[in-house]
Amino acid sequence: MALTETKLKNLKPRVKSYQMSDGNGLFIEVMSGGKKVWRLRYRLNGVQEKVTLGEYPAYTLLEARQWREECRGMVAKGISPMKEKQKSKGFLSGQISVIEFCDVWVSEVVNKTTKEPKNIRRVLDKDVIPAIGRKKLPEVSISDVQSIIDAIKARGSDQVALLTRNVMKRLFAYAISREKCNFNPAAAIEGRYIAKTKNRDVVLTPKEIGKLLKVIYMSSMKRSNKLALHLLILCMVRKSELLEATWDEIDFKKCVWCIPARRMKKDKPHVVYLSNQALNILTELKSLSSNSSYVLPSRTTLNRPISKTTLNAAIKSLDLQISAFVIHDFRRTASTHLHEAGFNSDWIEKSLAHEQGGVRGVYNRAEYSEQRQKMLQWWANFVDDQIVDRDNVILGRFSNV
Repeated sequence: MALTETKLKNLKPRVKSYQMSDGNGLFIEVMSGGKKVWRLRYRLNGVQEKVTLGEYPAYTLLEARQWREECRGMVAKGISPMKEKQKSKGFLSGQISVIEFCDVWVSEVVNKTTKEPKNIRRVLDKDVIPAIGRKKLPEVSISDVQSIIDAIKARGSDQVALLTRNVMKRLFAYAISREKCNFNPAAAIEGRYIAKTKNRDVVLTPKEIGKLLKVIYMSSMKRSNKLALHLLILCMVRKSELLEATWDEIDFKKCVWCIPARRMKKDKPHVVYLSNQALNILTELKSLSSNSSYVLPSRTTLNRPISKTTLNAAIKSLDLQISAFVIHDFRRTASTHLHEAGFNSDWIEKSLAHEQGGVRGVYNRAEYSEQRQKMLQWWANFVDDQIVDRDNVILGRFSNV
């Protein structure tokens, strides 16, 4: 729905910044500190760019809409509004602010080289821009960066503090390469003094797989969350791929789950061959979905999937006694055990939706459908064999045995 002056005046700050759209790329961003900033998204030559107008109410809704139409006219002629603003703001002379250069860096580098650009944008919007956004790049000092890091660490988020420092280090490195400043203040702060880098190379042993599933099913978390975590182990998909899954992607007769290309962020869909166990879990989830189109609908809003943090929170609530374990380790665990069992690496990589590089990637277009189907059934049986007391009604009988 389009914005109104009344809506704009009533927008209140939240713990995290958020956006409200007016349509055709124009939106107002409400910062956690209370500022309301007009921005515009658009695509030029297939690349998304973002440009900032300024704060509301200094720029009214009417003025923002007029500005949007002017920008859309420029885009239609192949002109970048973002780059035109950079010129007018002294970008070419080096007198550019942090907030302006953030838009440049995200557009020219992050969006093209990072799998999850939203994560970096979130870091910038939450902690960097509110603190130093108005400063010119050469004005930012080591103390400025240290203050941002200290504020994040004070919230008890050491790993986020380390991530924020790394983002700023990359930002200023690019600024130096573009001759917008001569010093990288974030590089002067060593990461080891902020937080210890977590080891993400966890592979669950067979015993830990069984222990994990038993703890999950014996916990007080929602049944649908238990089933979702079990599916992540069996299907080898990423968490986001499962969270956004809809029932029209699941073919119970053909025993396949076809994830659309748009959700894979690739040029073709990814097919997951469903084991008997996975099919039985999905059948139960279907009965729990309250006729929602989503496999895992939100408890409060059935036309949306559960939150991205729901399963993470569910795992954190458990006493797993498994060092540094995170949900993504399910994929590494499956890959490791399948390789150790002697399955072909190409079948495994296809099941993980990994793209092969080099000459082999160019010539290998095989999908290995039959082999992957048998391999995933073997994997589901292997996981089943690790479950202690699998006949217990709390666990369920997903393998029909």
